Amino acid sequence: MDNKLNAFVTADPAKCIGCRVCELACSVAHSDQSGATVGTLTAPVIPRLYLVKTPEVTVPVQCRHCEDAPCANACPVAAITQTHHTILIDADTCIGCKTCMLACPFGAIDLVPVYRGGKPVSQSALKVESQAGLRDKEWIVANKCDLCHDRDGGLACVEACPEKALTVIYPPKDQKRRNREAALNLLHSMKSFMGG
Repeated sequence: MDNKLNAFVTADPAKCIGCRVCELACSVAHSDQSGATVGTLTAPVIPRLYLVKTPEVTVPVQCRHCEDAPCANACPVAAITQTHHTILIDADTCIGCKTCMLACPFGAIDLVPVYRGGKPVSQSALKVESQAGLRDKEWIVANKCDLCHDRDGGLACVEACPEKALTVIYPPKDQKRRNREAALNLLHSMKSFMGG
């Protein structure tokens, strides 16, 4: 039985300065763009996490890779699956129905246009009205954090954050660490209580 839990990224709002470097790093890591700064990018910045700023807090919102993922359960075409302890969206299968967006309790899924070579990809079978007449509609798909599953070197957002506000949580490993810390704290308390 495979008892590994899905990893996820968490953010420390006390450390986040709202610089959006995580968004830029994410977008570049998931595109075919060669640029690494906003001025050199050839397509829009489309991150898989989104910075939320309020008067009280600034923090990125991203997928929690739920164990019983509501988005996957809601997807009518099975475009969302779990692979190697990561919840992934197959853009080629996604029909852009928005059901996953409604199902996600964290608001971590967005619909975005698909770009290849810096240009939007169109659906030739679906037309939309424009001032010039009918034109091909842009291909729109669901988009969310995939834990940089195809990227060597780990998660782009975590690596790029200048304040180290983002952390990857590996639940079994993290739980063992917390259990060990709790046991050591209990041991120290018992020694103090017993005069040792």
